[in-house]
Amino acid sequence: MAHVQKLTFPIINKSYEQPTGLFINNEFVAAKSGKTFKVTSPITEDLLCDVQQAEAEDVDIAVNAAYKAFKSWKFVNPTERARLLWKLADLVERDRDLLAQIESLDNGKSLQCAQWDLNIVINYLRSCAGFCEKKDGRLIDTGYSHMTYTKREPLGVCGAITPWNFPLMMFAWKIGPSLATGNCVVLKPASATPLSNLYACKLVKEAGIPAGVVNVIPGSGRGCGNAILNHPLVKKVAFTGSTGVGKNVMTECAKSIKKVTLELGGKSPNIVFEDCNEEEAIQNLITGIFFNGGEVCCAGSRIYIQATNPEWYNSFLQKFKAAVEKLKVGNPFEQGTYQGAQTTPDQFDEVLKYIDIGKKTSLKLLTGGNRIGNKGYFVEPTVFYDVPQDSELTQEEIFGPVAVVLPFKTVDEVIEKANDSDFGLGSGIHTEDIHKALYVSDRLEAGSVWINTYSDFHQSVPFGGYKQSGIGREMGDEAYENYTQVKAVRAKIRTPVL
Repeated sequence: MAHVQKLTFPIINKSYEQPTGLFINNEFVAAKSGKTFKVTSPITEDLLCDVQQAEAEDVDIAVNAAYKAFKSWKFVNPTERARLLWKLADLVERDRDLLAQIESLDNGKSLQCAQWDLNIVINYLRSCAGFCEKKDGRLIDTGYSHMTYTKREPLGVCGAITPWNFPLMMFAWKIGPSLATGNCVVLKPASATPLSNLYACKLVKEAGIPAGVVNVIPGSGRGCGNAILNHPLVKKVAFTGSTGVGKNVMTECAKSIKKVTLELGGKSPNIVFEDCNEEEAIQNLITGIFFNGGEVCCAGSRIYIQATNPEWYNSFLQKFKAAVEKLKVGNPFEQGTYQGAQTTPDQFDEVLKYIDIGKKTSLKLLTGGNRIGNKGYFVEPTVFYDVPQDSELTQEEIFGPVAVVLPFKTVDEVIEKANDSDFGLGSGIHTEDIHKALYVSDRLEAGSVWINTYSDFHQSVPFGGYKQSGIGREMGDEAYENYTQVKAVRAKIRTPVL
């Protein structure tokens, strides 16, 4: 196969064949411009490989391939679409260890994080397979003179632009519902982390999914992403990324009236009450902010801890500090690593910038606050405490392993503080009092509320945001609404002549 490079994983010293071409019409091909871009490892900062770089001309080729495939794919029997998606899930499961290793190599996340991602990818693809035969409409009783019904039909070519923090998960979240509802896809993965998506394309072809149904074209946001947004044959765009870029996506799509879903940023509150299970709550706080190096849009980065009893508050802080300092940070291929590297040099610098702001504004540092080593993008898990509500670190998304702790005393006080944000993606509540938990959950302005858990995803549960955290939902039945349009059919019935 052309456009392949042999890569080797560190520590485990295992090699594999990495596709590096654009995946169009079930083939890995060169970019028309001949341009490539470099992919480096955040673990060592070394070059991994050169990948073909898609530009507007390549987007046009991929979209036209998808449009041609759509003409037949939309009429494929739902049972057959289900079989193909299930087969893809089986192949991902077969290669899950390799895919997790590719994800860690390219993204920097720990292997245990990458394996968690693969669980969701496999389960969600199978969930989408199950939906293929459940797309339905309704019969509307408009009297005996007419037969009236609705159909949910696919949109056509769907564009997808995905981020670098969860490459394979985002691949599944966009590909799965698109194919299940009869659409075809042109997906641009983040240029920082295209490798696992390109390897997954091998499995798309092996599964027997027809040529043109799935196309994956790495490239820049300006050269490739904007061409997807502006292409007249693209009828829907699914974007996951920052709120700032999401606003531009919405503006560009408005020019040609495309359907848009946006899964954007967050600054999620994670609330701890005095009556919580302390050990469980501390683990959930760690998961909430340090899982995946804090590069999670719904990360519980604003930690509110009840301080009605100062002695309990201080004791809980010290237990949290001790637990955080036990986390192993380093090469994701080393045994026991919980937190790997930050994915990009720009994000690494951004995290260190916010830590520096915290220090310069005299915020109290509970733990962390430093770079680890002098090679690779590693940062200590960092917690500031007794932080003001109006601090930059409280209000702005950092997207890294940095949390702020804010004390509170009453239920209504913490609800007001938790909702004091432009974002509304995730939230957490930790208490043994279910009445209190439900009272607070009803009042939080967030698309997801996790009670006595955090970032606890399930393929049947919708995920998305309030306010500037986005529009639309991923996963669950709600996701399929984003990929279909409703047709009403009304037939006049003549009175029979007897």
